[in-house]
Amino acid sequence: MNWRVLSDFDGTIALEDVTDSILERFASDDWQDIETDWKNGLIGSRECMARQIALIRASRKDLDDHLDQIAIDPAFPAFAAFCRTMDVPLTVVSDGLDYAIRRILGRYGLDDLPILANRLEVAGPARYRLSFPHANGACAKASGTCKCKIAEELTAGRALSLLIGDGTSDMCAAGSVDLVFAKDKLLGHCRDQGLPFVAFDDFNHAHGLLATLLDEPARLGVTAVFG
Repeated sequence: MNWRVLSDFDGTIALEDVTDSILERFASDDWQDIETDWKNGLIGSRECMARQIALIRASRKDLDDHLDQIAIDPAFPAFAAFCRTMDVPLTVVSDGLDYAIRRILGRYGLDDLPILANRLEVAGPARYRLSFPHANGACAKASGTCKCKIAEELTAGRALSLLIGDGTSDMCAAGSVDLVFAKDKLLGHCRDQGLPFVAFDDFNHAHGLLATLLDEPARLGVTAVFG
């Protein structure tokens, strides 16, 4: 079986929510009111993030200095190397910021990975805006990056799809892939919805699970996928 891996970034590859950390550091407190509207279902994540990013006031240097302090899961580089060795395409799919993801992964020599995320653009001195090259007008969650559509497009007719994630932005996509490595909120969602999943703790764990998936998939015991 040929597999393709789609991995979330914030809270999955990165050890924290990068966008929230930027907002906490550089945006006015109004970003939290916008966040509350999103959590209450009054707005979609696309509108939420666009309004929040517009509140940021930071020079590019200050932004870069902040991003350079954010760590990723220490086992992710080895996981990415394993995917390359095994010819398993690995794509970072995020409802976060493309610039932040590339900056952080670049410190580990991983900025050449395909990254599908919201596009951070300069809107003026120390000001920013978002564009949404991977949005979908029919997205049920009104996300900036529609992960379910991306999952369907990347794997249509060619490969089985594995999603690795942790949170709300991954929930829609979890129903569009063949298997999920899940933790935190996503784990509960997969369990509640009866989706095929395997719980994972970190990328060291995910590395071992992927090796098993490629070598002896039945050992994972996911009957919905393997019969």
